[in-house]
Amino acid sequence: MKNVIKSVALFLTLTLGFHTQAQSLAGTVQVGGEAMFPKKNIVENAVNSKAHTTLVAAVKAAGLVETLSGKGPFTVFAPVNDAFENLPAGTVETLLKPENKKMLTTVLTYHVVAGSYDFEALAKMLKKGQNSLKTVSGGTLMFMMNGPKNITVKDEKGNVANINVYDVYQSNGVIHSIDAVLLPK
Repeated sequence: MKNVIKSVALFLTLTLGFHTQAQSLAGTVQVGGEAMFPKKNIVENAVNSKAHTTLVAAVKAAGLVETLSGKGPFTVFAPVNDAFENLPAGTVETLLKPENKKMLTTVLTYHVVAGSYDFEALAKMLKKGQNSLKTVSGGTLMFMMNGPKNITVKDEKGNVANINVYDVYQSNGVIHSIDAVLLPK
């Protein structure tokens, strides 16, 4: 009888432990090989993504950590490292120079929209015929459906980025990972 009680107790402990762990992971999305937790803010999650180290370095250089850690809500279209590597040679290095902080800030805030726009909100917006959103920098991003489950983002220069990871919910908004750097006029 003692063995049965011990077995039941062990089973319950393992089951409850698994359930608690699953609850703490609910709503997480893997980005850059790391879990992005919905209870953390944009910066707290982004610093853990191995796919966004260049973006995080740029956000720090531009002095935007405090802003993107703020209340929001914000929608961030976050370029992966490869997106920065695909820019013309020397572009990232030039933008990261202290004397170019204003230009860097403009480029980065061009990737941020006030409000929380997940896939469903963007698709609904497009269905209603609205295809653009104003960015925090004052520019405009255009959106297009590319099939039933894919939205692309077009910048003011005509460059198009695919959203490769949608709906990474944060305590202060949502992040969509994109495959290109968007540039304002």
